[in-house]
Amino acid sequence: MEDHLSLALEIVAAQAKVRTMTETEIGSLVASLSATILGLDQAAPLAAESPAGSTAVAKKAIRERTITCLESGKSYKMLTRRHLAKFGLTPDAYRAKWGYAKDTPLVCKALQRERRKKMREMRLWERRGQDQSAA
Repeated sequence: MEDHLSLALEIVAAQAKVRTMTETEIGSLVASLSATILGLDQAAPLAAESPAGSTAVAKKAIRERTITCLESGKSYKMLTRRHLAKFGLTPDAYRAKWGYAKDTPLVCKALQRERRKKMREMRLWERRGQDQSAA
């Protein structure tokens, strides 16, 4: 018997011990659980694929309001040095491991846009020119 079917049977057996179920309920529950477990088994290799070939996964990790850490699987607004250090990585090593470009910021798109806007408003390139001419 296949693993996904045996797991589904175990779950349904546990359910049947707790409440009364008709034959059709049991059959449909086993079928739906089996299909769900099989689908999860097939999706698992995508999440556990080797980091070298995971540029598609890495691109989906950076979203509008969150960035998903591909090491922990948790979502943040920004991946900090301190967080990556928990996995023995620097930001540069993380980018290399997961196939990001070297200059890719490890922040969500909204935060990146805010920072870019603020820098444009500060116009530091004009101040730098004034400081050098005054010296």
